[in-house]
Amino acid sequence: MVLGLATFALLVGIDNLTDYGSNFLFVRHVLSMDTTFPDSALRWRALTPPWSWHAAYALIIAGELGTGALFAAAGLRMLRDRVAPPEVFAQARNLAHYGVLAGFLVWFLGFTVIGGEWFAMWQSPRWNGQEPAFRFLVAILAVGLYVQQPD
Repeated sequence: MVLGLATFALLVGIDNLTDYGSNFLFVRHVLSMDTTFPDSALRWRALTPPWSWHAAYALIIAGELGTGALFAAAGLRMLRDRVAPPEVFAQARNLAHYGVLAGFLVWFLGFTVIGGEWFAMWQSPRWNGQEPAFRFLVAILAVGLYVQQPD
């Protein structure tokens, strides 16, 4: 499961690098708030300089790749230590918590809190990524809870 999350997060980050323009449009519209309610009192929060869109997108991609790398390191170590004494395997298992934390920061803090609430992404009929972010977050948290269970 941990290696599955690693594959997912790495693939998302790699896809965003190799098909930069597709999701860059998403970031641009969310940050510029150009598809939120026209009379929204929150539109003062909009970021319109193109450099800010690229910087935010780079941060998102780095978070996705970092999450994937942490889950990969944890999963490979767990695989290696699967026949080790329980305390050794527990240390390997605890490494997965860093992946959970990174994923939480990307998909909850980044997409739900910052994108969804600060930039009012929920107001956009087209550029609202809260539901996919929630699905990703639930999968990450579920695996994190499962991995943490005692043997």
